[in-house]
Amino acid sequence: AVGSRGGVRGGWGRRPGPGARDRIREGRVVLVGARGLAALAMDDLATRAGVSRATLYRLFPGKAAICTSLIRTYSPLEPVGRLVLEMKEAPPEVVMPEIARTVYRTVYGSGETRLGLLRAVFFEVSSLAPDAEESARDAMQAIIGSVGAYVMTQMTSGRLRPMSPLLALQSFVGPIFFHVLTRPLVARVLGVEIDGEQAVTELAEGWLRSMRPDLEETR
Repeated sequence: AVGSRGGVRGGWGRRPGPGARDRIREGRVVLVGARGLAALAMDDLATRAGVSRATLYRLFPGKAAICTSLIRTYSPLEPVGRLVLEMKEAPPEVVMPEIARTVYRTVYGSGETRLGLLRAVFFEVSSLAPDAEESARDAMQAIIGSVGAYVMTQMTSGRLRPMSPLLALQSFVGPIFFHVLTRPLVARVLGVEIDGEQAVTELAEGWLRSMRPDLEETR
C-alpha cells in the first residue's frame, strides 16, 4: 500500500493532521451503525475519514479500540457514572429515577437518536465477539463500579431490599433499555406516543416499589 518499508516508517512517524480524529469518529459512527462492528473494514474507515492507514492505527489501533471509544462516547455509561458519584449520598427514590432519565437523555437528548449505533454496539458486546470482549469487560466493570456499588450501599443501609446486586441491576436496566430501544417502533407501528422521560421515570419508580424492604427485614 505504501511502496516500501521506508514508507511505512514514514507514515507511522507523522503526526495525524488536524481534524483526523474527528473525521475518524464521524466515519466509525456511520459505518458501525450501518454494518456493525464485525463488518467494519479498517480500510473503508480510513478512506471515508480521508486518512492513511498509519494515521488510523495510530489513533485507533484496531476494532477493539474503536468499540471501546464508541461505548465511552455514545453510551450512557459515563454520564450515569458521573451522576452516581455526584448523588451518592442521596436516597434511591431520588437517584434511580434520575439515572433512568439520564439514560433516556443520552440516547435522545442530542436531537438525533443514537439507537442504530447503540444497537450495533450492544449486539457486538453481548455476543462477546473477540473485538468487543475487552470493551464488554470495561463496560461491566464501569456499571458495577458505579450503580452496582451505590445499590449495594443502599441495601446495606436498609433502604433497598437485599438481593443479588447483579440481579437488581438487571431488573432495573432491562425494562428501561427495552423501552428506549422499542419506543420508535411502538410509535410507528401502534401509533402510541409516550413521553420518554415520564416513561422511564415510571419504570424506575416501579423498580423502587419492588425493592422496598420487607417489614420483617426492617424490624
